[in-house]
Amino acid sequence: MEDKIFVPREISPEDSLTVAKAAIEILDTKKAKNIKLLHVEDHTTITDYFVICTGNSNTQIKGYAGELEFQLGECSVKPLSIEGYNEASWVCMDYGPVIIHIFNREARNFYNLEKLWNEATEVDISDIITED
Repeated sequence: MEDKIFVPREISPEDSLTVAKAAIEILDTKKAKNIKLLHVEDHTTITDYFVICTGNSNTQIKGYAGELEFQLGECSVKPLSIEGYNEASWVCMDYGPVIIHIFNREARNFYNLEKLWNEATEVDISDIITED
């Protein structure tokens, strides 16, 4: 099976679903694990979507964050802030209408955002991600 590649394209930073799906494509090309997309717009005013994924090591988590920042930047989408990069157990990338959470396994299990935001709608992304 061929490796998937992300092809940068012009994306409006206000088009939250397109930004979220582009982030998922990028994470998938880098083989991030357990990628989820939660639509939280009806439950908070801070953002429209959470993208959540898991990395196996601090180096891998930093790699995902760096690749997201670079590739989304190539699409004219820049983060408002990035938190947790140095510790790399939970990197939170704020793109305004999309917040990306990159966890190590332990932090993801501890914070369990899927349970905390259980009233949010999980968006089907099976057409975007490849099977392991």
